[in-house]
Amino acid sequence: MSPALAVVTAAALALAWAAQMARWLRVLQREHYDPRAMSRFLGRWTSPPAPSARTLGSRGPSARPARRPFTLSHALILVVAMSLLLRADGLLVAASAVYGILCPVGLSLRGRTGVLVFTQRLSTTAIVATVVSAAVAGVGLATTRPYLGAVVAVWAVPPVLDLSTRLLAPLEERRARHFVERAARRLATVHPRVVGITGSYGKTSTKNHLAQLIQGTRAVVATPRSYNNRAGLSRAINEGLVEGTEVFVAEMGTYGPGEIRELCRWFPPEVSVVTAIGPVHLERMGSLDVIETAKREITERATTAVLNVDDPRLSGWVTPLRVEGKRVITAASAAAADVRVALEGDQWRVVVGGEEVACVPAVAGVQATNVACAIGAALALEVPLEAVVAGLGRLAPVEHRQGVARAASGVTVIDDTFNANPASAMSALETLRGVEGPGRRVVVTPGLVELGREQHTENLRLGRRVAAIGAELVVVQRTNVVALALGFEGPLRRFDRRDQAVEWVRASLREGDAVLYLNDLPDHYP
Repeated sequence: MSPALAVVTAAALALAWAAQMARWLRVLQREHYDPRAMSRFLGRWTSPPAPSARTLGSRGPSARPARRPFTLSHALILVVAMSLLLRADGLLVAASAVYGILCPVGLSLRGRTGVLVFTQRLSTTAIVATVVSAAVAGVGLATTRPYLGAVVAVWAVPPVLDLSTRLLAPLEERRARHFVERAARRLATVHPRVVGITGSYGKTSTKNHLAQLIQGTRAVVATPRSYNNRAGLSRAINEGLVEGTEVFVAEMGTYGPGEIRELCRWFPPEVSVVTAIGPVHLERMGSLDVIETAKREITERATTAVLNVDDPRLSGWVTPLRVEGKRVITAASAAAADVRVALEGDQWRVVVGGEEVACVPAVAGVQATNVACAIGAALALEVPLEAVVAGLGRLAPVEHRQGVARAASGVTVIDDTFNANPASAMSALETLRGVEGPGRRVVVTPGLVELGREQHTENLRLGRRVAAIGAELVVVQRTNVVALALGFEGPLRRFDRRDQAVEWVRASLREGDAVLYLNDLPDHYP
């Protein structure tokens, strides 16, 4: 090989490797540095794509939407395999360079909805991955096929990032401990009463509703947005917990057993609230039993537990927790409970201890069960009942969670883009169905994700429910298009990006029509 060709070959492989690093580092960061995300998303992006046509399902209800059998990645894998067998090094290098620069097709280098942010953790991970990749490439230089190592480095970026993240885990633990210890000291100094809230869904809304209910009677600080892991709670305390704070409301999330227990060790709650047990993050945790075990950790240090007993799994906690000597306040919208908020027409009927204490207008986009849990937590903090009832007038929906608005065009817009679970999806569809008027009803959705083995079934069910309420279906991205189309059993529209779907909605809907934006996947999903 001539020197000039050697330089071109090395540059092409280096560029291919850099492009792969940019793509997969962004996925890793968006997935909170979970090393297992590399294999999950590699599988998603290399699976055969659904049809790219704007309409699907027109072949009849029994027709399964066709998938193209190959992607560019598949074709290049075949080329690489053949070049290895034939020892065609030029073809091997060319195919690997094309793969690195272009694949997976659709996974962008920069990202539209979530760009790569150069943090200390990202930089450290990138450095370690670069060293590992360089070592792999260096091994090839000692062989009779000197570019083979560099080719392997291009194709192996996802597993190399997986390995690098695992190797760096102890270092990241030590780095984080400084901020966590500082937050724990701050919490001990200010010494507010701590309410910990968890649940597969409803925890952010319940957190906000509790803060709204006790505002004015207690000096309260709640974790912002969806800050619900150790880093988020530490930041919320270090930056937001001021002297004089009487109540700190902490949302606590988990991707597996042990995480909430650790949060409670650093930031122990006096009152724990559990809103629901459902298949959110089922892909990571494997089963509902594991999810339930992980969520129950929030009750271990608390003296009072507020439980949504509409959920059959949570209703089973009541007696065991009371046997442990804990105070349990049950909350519900349908079942008999210590606190019950029932939706009757357009009113909430609030019952506490078997007595009706209020009947107030329901707030669109606010779930009665979440309100009941918030009331239960407020009462656990000894907030006077009359103050809690007065606080009902301050309740407001969380942004992007079933918010209802009327656009200037006269189209009713339901924004449920931050909800991504089966229960909230069904609730949002009921909100759409309840919109008055004879106009068109449209659901724009990428479907539901992180449901593990249940993902196909739940999206099939979602498609069926959209059809049952007589709405049109617009599918964004291709992650769940097959299941949604099979459930919908009729013509639907598909767009590669949400902004394309929004553009179609604005051009197609008129006054009296209504659209539900249900879930919004970041663009590191296919």
